[in-house]
Amino acid sequence: MSIDLEGDGARYLFQNPEDTKIATPDPDRPATNGPAGWLPVLLALALCGWFATFIGPVSRGEVLRVSFDWAPSLGISLSFLVDGLSLTFLLLISGIGALVLLYSDSYLRGHHQYGRFALYLTSFMLAMLGLVSADNLIALFVFWELTTITSYLLIGFDADKEKTGAKARRSALQALLVTGAGALALLAGLILMGEVAGSYEISQINAQGDVVRNSVLYLPIVVLVLAGAFTKSAQVPFHFWLPNAMAAPTPVSAFLHSATMVKAGVYLMARLHPSLSGTDFWLWTLTVAGAVTAVFASLQALRQSDLKQVLAYTTLMALGTLTLFLANTSGYAITAFVTFLVVHSLYKAALFLVVGCIDTATGTRDAALLGGLARSMPVTMLAAAVAAMSMAGFPPFLGFIGKELKYAGALAVASEPVLVAGAVLLANALMLAAAGVVSFKPFWRPAGGALPRTPKEAPWPMLAGPVILASLGALFGINPDLLQSSVVAPTVAALLGTPAEAKELALWAGVNLPLVLSLATFALGLLLYAFHTRLRALLQRVLGALPDFDARWDDVLNGLKVLAGWQTRLLQTGRLRMYMAVILFTFAAVIAATLALKGAVVIAPDFSGLAPKHLTVIGLIVIGSAIVTLTDSRMASIAALGTVGIGVAMVFILYSAPDVAITQLLVETLVVVLVAVAMLRMPHLGAPGERDIRPRDALLALFVGGGVTLTLLAVLATPMDLRLTEFFEETSGPLAHGRNIVNVILVDFRAIDTFGEIAVVVIAALSGYALLRTGKEAGR
Repeated sequence: MSIDLEGDGARYLFQNPEDTKIATPDPDRPATNGPAGWLPVLLALALCGWFATFIGPVSRGEVLRVSFDWAPSLGISLSFLVDGLSLTFLLLISGIGALVLLYSDSYLRGHHQYGRFALYLTSFMLAMLGLVSADNLIALFVFWELTTITSYLLIGFDADKEKTGAKARRSALQALLVTGAGALALLAGLILMGEVAGSYEISQINAQGDVVRNSVLYLPIVVLVLAGAFTKSAQVPFHFWLPNAMAAPTPVSAFLHSATMVKAGVYLMARLHPSLSGTDFWLWTLTVAGAVTAVFASLQALRQSDLKQVLAYTTLMALGTLTLFLANTSGYAITAFVTFLVVHSLYKAALFLVVGCIDTATGTRDAALLGGLARSMPVTMLAAAVAAMSMAGFPPFLGFIGKELKYAGALAVASEPVLVAGAVLLANALMLAAAGVVSFKPFWRPAGGALPRTPKEAPWPMLAGPVILASLGALFGINPDLLQSSVVAPTVAALLGTPAEAKELALWAGVNLPLVLSLATFALGLLLYAFHTRLRALLQRVLGALPDFDARWDDVLNGLKVLAGWQTRLLQTGRLRMYMAVILFTFAAVIAATLALKGAVVIAPDFSGLAPKHLTVIGLIVIGSAIVTLTDSRMASIAALGTVGIGVAMVFILYSAPDVAITQLLVETLVVVLVAVAMLRMPHLGAPGERDIRPRDALLALFVGGGVTLTLLAVLATPMDLRLTEFFEETSGPLAHGRNIVNVILVDFRAIDTFGEIAVVVIAALSGYALLRTGKEAGR
């Protein structure tokens, strides 16, 4: 990575951020990223400004919606909706995205692949914007998967690095597979939900109220949807991929953890909250998962010494807390959810960018080494302090208001207020201690050792993000009315149906139980920070004894490789006969199972229409088939097979399809001639030393043929749908100017299919010609 520390255009080539080597000048790196640096920033700013124009209408209760036909026959449209919930995410994603892209231009200035990085990050931002504004379940899923793919590219951006490349590749693949597996479950849940509701439009589904909740498929729908949401938002036990995603460059970590990918699962639960919440299963599943994730992640955060890892686990804590509040339907819980969503996005992005500044300036992120940076990095110190104060929940910052609402929301839980409030209290106290580790220790306490580089303040593009985001946390804390009408009330209305459910944001709500719990949080958090070094050693022993999901992940992948190897050895035998047998058997088994499950087997077919000419043709086909099965001569076998083909051609003639019959006869004649030439050099069937497997093949043929026959009988037993026939009869002449309907279909209506078939034949002919030439040359 190349960074301009001095601001004078001198380029420095850095190794892995954890590497302690001193940077060396790299004169070959360019001093600017060019349009790849400033164009994405302008795009993000323009989008943020455009979304800001929606604040007025949305705060007045309007819902903006636009829709385009996509697959109307399937009821799928490309529709977008802007209400309080989606607008909050749109502003966070585009606003923080602009600051992160500005930061990245300086952080990775001169990087030889910065254009690729900017493309990935911008694509990721656009995918997230599409996800949070989609009003169609299938469109939402498409954007959901786009975020998965782009995040995979971002996490693995440093895959070619010598020291860290393997870790980046592993982390990217892990994130892709975990979230991708959850996405498969999510797709099934969304399809079930759309079929139950009779619509794939999310706004229509939510407007129906209890339709989904009262369905017999409610439980499968919730389980499948939460599987997708929990894997994306890293709830325990799917949490392990998120800390590993720190292998990505710091700007990516800031964006993913503050406003984008990891909050996609939270957004999904919030968007579907009106349709899925309000049941005991939803309540207890989200409450338990959220509480366990919040407490577990907070303990893990205090266990870390790498500042990015500390912030990664505090993100897990925040995601658990957000999930916990979405379990409820009270106004306090949802108001707490919305407020903490904004609080966390602001301080988390700021602190990640601060850590990037520290890493760039000192060459390390190790909390045990860092210290005494306040004098050399005063602006970074101030931004870190303000953001961390909001993270810890001190007044007069927005984090304090969010913490008060969290306690009010926890106490409003009707089922287990003590359990929920206790989990939130412990998580908040641990969060305060983690905030001290990130913001106080590196700047004010003595350094734990010699730093790899002499620290110096970061350039202004890298400081703009932390300063602006931290300042917003202070501004909204002092003037919470700025958020009340524009963000909180509309978002609460999107989840609960009315803005009246939104609770007031206030720095001072009087002496009450939430205030008492806040004071307890400060006391316990400061105590934990004071002893965090000793506590870290204790947590290492205690948490180290728990199952290591990350290590088990490697075991799972190794098991899959073993399974794949066994399956390959079993199925990929290299024998064409075996491949054909497996394909045909699977085909026939699927047909038989379908006919049995549907009860479509015709027991007594009607043979009254058969005439002697039909029986003659059937006899010819049966005799040819018998000869193929019984003869020891390959020549006789291929000749008998040609007889079967002639019988089939006669069937076409009997049913007035002479053109098809001619084609059949020509193909059969050509096949007999060509294959007969090859058969002359092959031994007789059943030759000495060769196992005769024709009886097995005969049974397989009977199984496949019987399945096809039963399928045709089932089709013939149903009324014939002539709509397609009538369409071609009516349109062949006027539209295609042809009287031969079959030819018109092939040449006009299915021209692309016919072209593809011709292309296949040409490729096969060229391949055969190449093989013949190769054999001829080899024989010389």
